[in-house]
Amino acid sequence: MSSNSFAYSEQSGGGEATELGQEATSTISPSGAFGLFSSDLKKNEDLKQMLESNKDSAKLDAMKRIVGMIAKGKNASELFPAVVKNVASKNIEIKKLVYVYLVRYAEEQQDLALLSISTFQRALKDPNQLIRASALRVLSSIRVPIIVPIMMLAIKEASADLSPYVRKNAAHAIQKLYSLDPEQKEMLIEVIEKLLKDKSTLVAGSVVMAFEEVCPDRIDLIHKNYRKLCNLLVDVEEWGQVVIIHMLTRYARTQFVSPWKEEDGLEDDEKNFYDSDDDQKEKTDKRKKSYTMDPDHRLLIRNTKPLLQSRNAAVVMAVAQLYWHISPKSEVGIISKSLVRLLRSNREVQYIVLQNIATMSIQRKGMFEPYLKSFYVRSTDPTMIKTLKLEILTNLANEANISTLLREFQTYVKSQDKEFAAATIQTIGRCATNISEVTDTCLNGLVCLLSNRDEIVVAESVVVIKKLLQMQPAQHGEIIKHMAKLLDSITVPVARASILWLIGENCERVPKIAPDVLRKMAKGFTSEDDLVKLQILNLGAKLYLTNSKQTKLLTQYILNLGKYDQNYDIRDRTRFIRQLIVPNEKSGALSKYAKKIFLAQKPAPLLESPFKDRDHFQLGTLSHTLNTKATGYLELSNWPEVAPDPSVRNVEVIELAKEWTPAGKAKKENPAKKFYSESEEEEDSSDSSSDSDSESGSASGEQEEEGDSSDDSSEDSSSEHKSDSESASEVGNKRTAKRNSKSKRKRDSEDGENENEKSKTSDSSNADSSSIEDSSSDSESESESESESESRKVTKEKENKTKQNINPLTKDVSLLDLDDFNPVSTPVALPTPALSPSLIADLEGLNLSTTSSVITKEVRLKSSEEKSRKTFKDYNPHIMVSTPVFVPVKTHVLLHRMSGKGLAAHYFFPRQPCIFGDKMVSVQITLNNTTDRKIENIHVGGKRLPVGMQMHVFNTIESLEPEGSITVSMGIDFCDSTQTASFQLCTKDDCFNVNIQPPVGELLLPVAMSEKDFKKEQGMLTGMNETSTVIIAAPQNFTPSVILQKVVNVANVGVVPSGQDHIHRFAAKTVHSGSLMLVTVELKEGSTAQLIINTEKTVIGSVLLRELKPVLSQG
Repeated sequence: MSSNSFAYSEQSGGGEATELGQEATSTISPSGAFGLFSSDLKKNEDLKQMLESNKDSAKLDAMKRIVGMIAKGKNASELFPAVVKNVASKNIEIKKLVYVYLVRYAEEQQDLALLSISTFQRALKDPNQLIRASALRVLSSIRVPIIVPIMMLAIKEASADLSPYVRKNAAHAIQKLYSLDPEQKEMLIEVIEKLLKDKSTLVAGSVVMAFEEVCPDRIDLIHKNYRKLCNLLVDVEEWGQVVIIHMLTRYARTQFVSPWKEEDGLEDDEKNFYDSDDDQKEKTDKRKKSYTMDPDHRLLIRNTKPLLQSRNAAVVMAVAQLYWHISPKSEVGIISKSLVRLLRSNREVQYIVLQNIATMSIQRKGMFEPYLKSFYVRSTDPTMIKTLKLEILTNLANEANISTLLREFQTYVKSQDKEFAAATIQTIGRCATNISEVTDTCLNGLVCLLSNRDEIVVAESVVVIKKLLQMQPAQHGEIIKHMAKLLDSITVPVARASILWLIGENCERVPKIAPDVLRKMAKGFTSEDDLVKLQILNLGAKLYLTNSKQTKLLTQYILNLGKYDQNYDIRDRTRFIRQLIVPNEKSGALSKYAKKIFLAQKPAPLLESPFKDRDHFQLGTLSHTLNTKATGYLELSNWPEVAPDPSVRNVEVIELAKEWTPAGKAKKENPAKKFYSESEEEEDSSDSSSDSDSESGSASGEQEEEGDSSDDSSEDSSSEHKSDSESASEVGNKRTAKRNSKSKRKRDSEDGENENEKSKTSDSSNADSSSIEDSSSDSESESESESESESRKVTKEKENKTKQNINPLTKDVSLLDLDDFNPVSTPVALPTPALSPSLIADLEGLNLSTTSSVITKEVRLKSSEEKSRKTFKDYNPHIMVSTPVFVPVKTHVLLHRMSGKGLAAHYFFPRQPCIFGDKMVSVQITLNNTTDRKIENIHVGGKRLPVGMQMHVFNTIESLEPEGSITVSMGIDFCDSTQTASFQLCTKDDCFNVNIQPPVGELLLPVAMSEKDFKKEQGMLTGMNETSTVIIAAPQNFTPSVILQKVVNVANVGVVPSGQDHIHRFAAKTVHSGSLMLVTVELKEGSTAQLIINTEKTVIGSVLLRELKPVLSQG
């Protein structure tokens, strides 16, 4: 009973209590082990009951605990039947967790998973992208051949899904299906080919991984997508970048000629210095032709360079191997700094990076010499890292730095890590071999180590000295004698064997010592290690041949001992030596040459780096790390002698350009040039001015029949074919091109819309498309359409009649770009403009897409604005609406591209007077088509607005081209509240629920007023109409510029001049009711200030106070 009650209490206590409960049960249960198992059983029974409950909360809690069990590595497979029942749950959270569970256990419980396959198929049509993706993952995890056709169909459908996340999972499923049924390869290649064309960065890495698994040899699939992959590389997620870079490295080795021939050519020049001039000229010409780097080759190298700064070590390593394998040798050096940076990572990363640096440093020492100290060993390094650093230091050693390195090595020899100390002695030996100037120094140092107390150090020193003495044995007889004495103390078999070998090789140089050494060895022959026994036999044979008088009997004794040894190697060696050196009747001709065989001149061992031959493996791969070809390794091919046809990578862009041109229109300017002018203008202002000049030039070209010059455009443009707004736009372009080329493109497209409104002969569909997608050059080229002459006449007649009314405005239009105002990056107090608010509204009205004439719009807007202005001024004659001091660039997501099935929408508040009504807040919405197909009939559907709230929607957008973008304006009367405006954003096929909630600061319009008027109004708004708070911040945050910047960033207020340095005043009025909003920041002593807000709208005032306080307080 107590056990059951305890189990119940632990169940209600949550996940952690559950585990504690299990452990506690095993200790308090009277039945010991039985209590433990019953507790486990009880726990799982409770989970099953929760999963079968009618309450979603219980199911969700159970699933969370089960997923937690899986995360901790516990087995939850027995819950599979209970979990799989909930796969059809309507609760989205439960369904997600069920799919997480099924992905883990579907392969183990295939039969049960198959029962729910119809549910997975239905889930593939679920409106939620996460459910669709999870269903595909579960389906591909059921590894049963019978469902291959279903998987194939699901992958094909998912590859065409609107959500890039689902398409990404389709790419993952391709690999699973291929491993299950390789016969589906051809069909899968078709899906891969389709997904490779995907423009989403989310999909790119996954589909390239599928390509590498399924058909890595199908290079032809990459040709058309090569440049796209290069350009997308920076934006792809990190592991996708690694896969793509490795694939592009292999691609480059098959499609481009070697950039390394240039260096080879330099060597040829040296060799053929005395060749005739004609021969040299021919060779130089050939080289020049072969060394012109392909632009696509350069594109890959250039686009991967920024990734050397990636935070992911695998990405940096991938870029490093790409540079190593495909870039010119003169450019490889830039990777060294990035690789050295990775040595600050954890030990696993260090190990891989150091292995690759070790390989590189053999061929290119100069790359890493500046970073020599980075490879010094730290006491905290593990042995594997220490050994690799030693390897690199050895590779980098030269005459200039060897003295420094040897001092470093002396310290390493004293290390407590014996394996590392032994490796250091090996390193000293290699340095002595490679640099002849320090050979004697190293040898003397190693001899000194022979007196070291540590046996391992002494043994390793003996082995290294033996190798060094092989190079010049005649000069070092004393060292050999010294080593012979060490035989009494050294016990390490390798060292003893090395000494015996040395004495045997040099037995004629030490005739007195060698026989005595043999005598000592014969005494303890049976107790020696097998390695030492073999060398004793060799020493005896050599002494028998050179000094048989003294050693004949001793050698025979040793041969007899060896004849009956337990090791068959020693017995075989004994028989072989006896037949060779002791002549008898059975001896063959070989016994005559015994001395030559045993005492032949042996070549000195070549001490080489173990990384010398690893460079034939691609750096950064498992095969390179293991130094053996791993499963799935794809070898780098050799550079082709002649580059394959580069045109296979060309992608047709002409068709895309045509989509941007309205039907029946001719394009004169190159769209590609215009497209790239944005970055050029940012780099050089002269480019932007030349662009605008070319626009005005093309416009004046249309006026050649009239004989007018472009200089007189400000006076005579109204009598020409070009509309006033277009000619004014040209002036504006020249003045604002330096500031922002992007706003220039948007503005010109709006101006193109005006032109279409005025030329009635243009059909409405052309007008719409040009207003959406045409750049400035497109809108100008429209005037060369077939209806050019008719529109010219109609417009000309109308403009002649209204010349007096419109002409004064032509110069002023260019000063304002209200629909596409691009804010300055820092708040600047702007002077009151020459244009009144009514004139602003008049000018903004020119951009309305209506069929009414310009004059009608002007008169209507002007009269309405004058009325509202007059009314406002009657009540507040000392107050006027001013221009915004600062316009924040922050945008808000209205509709995410995944939720909108490819349609994305963002909105921001331009802080302009709304042209749709003086009580409305202006909202600009930018619509983007991220799919590869047109989105048609974009409009606002049903509205769900609070009482009193009104909305003026944008005109229906007929179509939005793939990758196209358009900005439209809306007006919303929020009734001076922060309530949400909810409505539906609809396309031809779907409707999406969206919301716009205004920040309180956007419900205001800035006003200009004097300090006297401010104090007067403030005096009337006290008591209940005043709210205040104390702000604490650092003194540097209370400078005038900082306060100004922070306040105008939060709220659309105007600056009121102040005669006191410690008081800052701001004024605004609410958009709907026109109520004043007065903000005062009064600095106190120390680091405090008082924030005061006076307004009749106390709710808005308190909300604004709450928003301003943290902004002014923070640093």
